[in-house]
Amino acid sequence: MCEIVFIDSGGRETRVKAQDGETLMAVAVRSGVDGIVAQCGGALACGTCHCYIEQPHLGLLPPPSEEEATMIEFVMEPAPNSRLSCQILASSVVDGMRVVVPDSQQ
Repeated sequence: MCEIVFIDSGGRETRVKAQDGETLMAVAVRSGVDGIVAQCGGALACGTCHCYIEQPHLGLLPPPSEEEATMIEFVMEPAPNSRLSCQILASSVVDGMRVVVPDSQQ
């Protein structure tokens, strides 16, 4: 189990517990995090679970797959630290990760 910190456009933090192997998208939806809409349910087809991952955790993650990178090109306000939360799995590596929800999704 690990803890993930979601940060909204107002800077408010929501700390949630995640089971190993659970996607950040599933954790956010289960916890009622505003802005992680997840319209496709994690099928890598919509980009509505877009988020920004802060360092140092961004550097600890494997790079996005080609499919994820392509989908990120179509989200509003992409940035170098953009990821799709449906593609990131909870584990001890991401314990304490800070995930910023884009203003455009709130």
